[in-house]
Amino acid sequence: MSDDDKALRRTGLGMMLLFWVIVLGLAGWWFQGRLDEQHNPNAALTASAPGDAQPVTLERNAAGHFVATGRINGEPVEFLLDTGASLVSVPASLAERLGLERGASVTFETANGQARGYLTTLDEIALGGLRAGDVRGSINPGIGGETALLGMSFLNRFEIRIRGSQMILSPPQSANES
Repeated sequence: MSDDDKALRRTGLGMMLLFWVIVLGLAGWWFQGRLDEQHNPNAALTASAPGDAQPVTLERNAAGHFVATGRINGEPVEFLLDTGASLVSVPASLAERLGLERGASVTFETANGQARGYLTTLDEIALGGLRAGDVRGSINPGIGGETALLGMSFLNRFEIRIRGSQMILSPPQSANES
């Protein structure tokens, strides 16, 4: 085999290797997008324009939970909607990133037992076109990750309807009737 044939063969092998790296990279990117969509089918809510408070319709994720992207004090945040939580509960790492101030130290009764945390006030929470200001919350060092629990201190300001795989949050009826 001549040197030219060896060089040509190396080039061909290199091109084939590059082809498969690109194919596998694109497949990984596509599958990751599908996994992200299954985890948070409501990620596009963060792009919703403020304005008239229109109802927000959320879809359950693959695990049966309502996960949505919204904003705390203008910063994008992933929320797990939790009608069993009294307050909006923010993990300590997320609270630090958002610059939230720790208030009084308290003990919370959770589904997993007692947990220590800190009270805080969130200037604004937005979910789609729905907004609420001066929302009571907690900073919870026991929660890992970057997902906040969107509890009733936000949710009770809106009408909540759950039908099958959808949750619909609407402004209170009295606000629409005037």
